[in-house]
This record gives sequence, structure tokens and C-alpha cells, in this order.
Amino acid sequence: MFPKQVFKAYDIRGLVAGELSDDLAYRIGRSYGVFLRDFYQDWNEKRVVVGRDMRISSPQFAKEVIRGLNDEGLDVTDIGLASTPSFNFACTFYPKHLAGIMVTASHNPAQYNGFKITLGDGIPVGGKNGMDKIRDVAEKNVWTKAKRIGGVEKKDVLSDYLNKIFSIVKVDEVKSLRLVIDAGNGMAEVTFPELLKRLPVQVEYLFLKPDGTFPNHEANPLKTATLKDLQKKVVEVKADFGFALDGDADRFGLVDEKGEVIEASLVGALCGMEILREHPGAHMLYDLRSSKILKEVWEANGATTDMCPVGHANIKRMMKEQKAEFASELSLHMYFHEMSDVESTDLALLYFLRLLSRTGKKMSELVVPFKKYFHAGETNFKIADKEKILNNLRVQYNDAKIIELDGLSFEYPTWWFNVRASNTEPVLRLNLEANTKEEMEEKMKEIIKIIQSQF
Repeated sequence: MFPKQVFKAYDIRGLVAGELSDDLAYRIGRSYGVFLRDFYQDWNEKRVVVGRDMRISSPQFAKEVIRGLNDEGLDVTDIGLASTPSFNFACTFYPKHLAGIMVTASHNPAQYNGFKITLGDGIPVGGKNGMDKIRDVAEKNVWTKAKRIGGVEKKDVLSDYLNKIFSIVKVDEVKSLRLVIDAGNGMAEVTFPELLKRLPVQVEYLFLKPDGTFPNHEANPLKTATLKDLQKKVVEVKADFGFALDGDADRFGLVDEKGEVIEASLVGALCGMEILREHPGAHMLYDLRSSKILKEVWEANGATTDMCPVGHANIKRMMKEQKAEFASELSLHMYFHEMSDVESTDLALLYFLRLLSRTGKKMSELVVPFKKYFHAGETNFKIADKEKILNNLRVQYNDAKIIELDGLSFEYPTWWFNVRASNTEPVLRLNLEANTKEEMEEKMKEIIKIIQSQF
């Protein structure tokens, strides 16, 4: 049976055993080739980038994706082991590249794998711009013989990638600092050691060797439990801060010199402030789950801002439409216009190194002014009838300012909350923030009670 369920809103992702297969990888490559021939009028003599992470199944899946693209007549640039930021760079930086497929399941556990499909401008192919077509062609599995079989060119993009990053933040802007990098046995090794060799910093690495079984911990910095080793090491070696990567190294977590995890919204606020120094009056985006401190501090420092829906496909598109300089997502994705509106954890790290070098302050001191509100974090509910819950909340809180950008957001003078259906899991997600801890806890209990009464 064809696994339709693995075709998600933002990518293709599923269990290696029972959902994904070599045959499906071939069909994905080939059906994307069909899609590209229809999407681009001028696609001849252009190439498709293929990269992969370190998961056990990734080499074979990448081989089959390449075979599918070649059989459809498309030439491939094989960049081999890659982080998602270096893969996105390869798609957007070289004029001859019109698209790409990255074989990865990002931060998911070892039993998963997947495929991130990207156009040449960095916009992901998802549920709103072609994923359904790719899925339907792959399911049909009927192919017209191409006039030619495509070729494969292997390419190392690291030098060009690092040169681009160091054209934004200069080597001489970083002073002697000590940091700890938790690579999570993911793809950070592809770029970070070479990046940091150019700088006058001392680095301690945790779990740097890529290992698709994730023997030490899940590579997901959103789960603070995965940061314990990093927190301990930062304090032990008296580092200035710690930096943790997810599996494909496109998201990061930040730990201050005391070993304390910095909340995701505050990470985005800090990074955005550093960008505003170089781009006064810039337009900045924040996702609707983020603390309202981002809007406040950015606008107080001259930025214009806008709220955006959740998901990298939505945010990257909105960045291009609004010509935004930077976007912060609560999932710890940071998007940079200077990198073609895509994520670069490598560039984010340089911004934090420059920030500490320039100010001479400790990381914990820099975030103190932003610790103004109390965010409850994200709470998930497995609910069959999500629309019923949303409609009930609309009635219960009809005196709020209601925003329908992504799910429903309810805004009051001293607190707000958002409830939305996940695009990647069968759950309803709740985010809430208040001016005081007491009100945050009170409102969380109140809304959870309303939601659970509908089970």
C-alpha cells in the first residue's frame, strides 16, 4: 500500500520500517523531476542538488533519489553528507541549480527518515505548492521514458558556504571566547569545526561524530532534557555559552555561562537585535507563538515587525513577500535574508560570538532585559475533533481580539494564547503568555480544563 501519510505539510517524513523504502525514494526523485519540468519553463542544463544526513538509511535513499531524477532526464549535483543549511545554500547560491532534495528526518529519532524538497529560491515544496502533485505522481508510478538519462556531478560546497558567512560577520569582529558545541551526533560536524578554526575561540565539542543511531541523546534542542550534558559541560569548563544543534543542524538551542537554557523567544530577540545594528529600520518577522517581547524590543529599536504563521515554508515565503531581514520561529529556526531567507545556524553562532565580543557582557546579562513576560511553553493535546475545540474557545473568549492567522489567537491586555492544529502531528497545540506568573498559571489551568472537557 502506498504510504500517503508520509507526505506532510512541509516535507516527507516517516518510519524507515513500514513506511519508507528504496522504491519510494526512487519515486520521489522521479516525481519531483516531473514536477520540475512542469514548474520551470527553462530547466534544461540546470541541476538538482541532492544531500543527505548521517542516518543509516540515508545513503541508499539518496542513491535512489538521484536515480529517479536521472531517469527523468535531470542532472544532479551530489553534495553528499550535508547539514540542511549548507544544502539550502547549494540550492540558492549557484545559478545553475533549480531545486534540491535533502534526505533527512531532521530532529526525529533514529527510526525515522525523510525528504526535504526545495526550489532554487529556497522555498520548500509543501502542501500548498506542489507536494500533493508529487505524491500523486509517485503513487501512480507510471513514467514516460526520458529523451536522455541525467548525469551526476559531485561537489563540495563548504568553502563557498563559509566564505559567504564570513562576508557577513568578519573574523576580526570575534574576540577570544570559550564555547561548548553539542552536535548531538548529527550533521554539525560538516560545517562547525571548519567555521570555528578560523576564529580565535576555544571550543569543546560534545557528540561531534555523526551517528544515525543517536547513541547519546535525541538531537532536538527544543526538548530541554537533551541539553543536560551541554549545561553541565558549560559550567565545568567555564565557557561563555553553549550551543546545541538538532540532527540536520538547522535549529539550535542556547545555554548561558551559568548553564541555564535561554528561552527560544529570547534567543530570537537577541539575534534580531544584533542584526538591527547592521540593518537599521529593518523589517522583522516573529511566529505567532513567540513572546510579545520580540515585537516590543525590535520596534523600540527602530524595526518594523509582523506576525507570521508557523512553519518554515510559510515563513520563508512571507520573508520574500515582505522583504524581511530576519525571522524568528519558536521552534528555534532563525531565518536570514542575507542567506536567501533560509536558516543558517552557523551564521547565528557568529552573531552571538560577535555580540559577546562587542559588548563584553555575559550571555545571562544580555537576556535580563527581555525576561519580562511568562510564557507557558507549548502543550499538546491528542484530539480527534479539533474544529469543535476551536469553535468552543471562540465562543468562550469572544471578548478577546481574535486573530485567525494560524489556528486562533486570543489577545487580552495582560495575556494571550494561541491554539492551532499541528501540520506535522495529529495534535492540537496550545501556547500562552501572561504579564505575571500567577496569571499565566491560572489561565493555563482554565484553558486546559475547557479543552479536556471536550475529550
